[in-house]
Amino acid sequence: MKNKLNIKNGDTVMIMTGDKDTNRGKTGKVIGVSPKEGKVIVEGRNMVSKHVKPRKAGDPSGIVKAESAIYACKVQIVCPKCNKPTRVGKKINEDGTKDRICKKCGATL
Repeated sequence: MKNKLNIKNGDTVMIMTGDKDTNRGKTGKVIGVSPKEGKVIVEGRNMVSKHVKPRKAGDPSGIVKAESAIYACKVQIVCPKCNKPTRVGKKINEDGTKDRICKKCGATL
């Protein structure tokens, strides 16, 4: 069974949970979506330190900072028109195509 996410690559999202001083209330751009796990990767948020070994001669090693995945239920899309975090609605046009709309102001996402 395929999980359906309302979040796509390139969306601007706000993180709704977490520590107040690190991530909660901050916004960022989605750079990766994993519907199978129900997670998203937000640019510059939820940073973790990874210990990297060199794979071949000349590769750098050491501690590297990287973005970690966040559950999609813990983020909300920010509407570009009203600039508020919002839920996503669906609207079917006359030609049969679907649009994602903002539940607060009705603008197309």
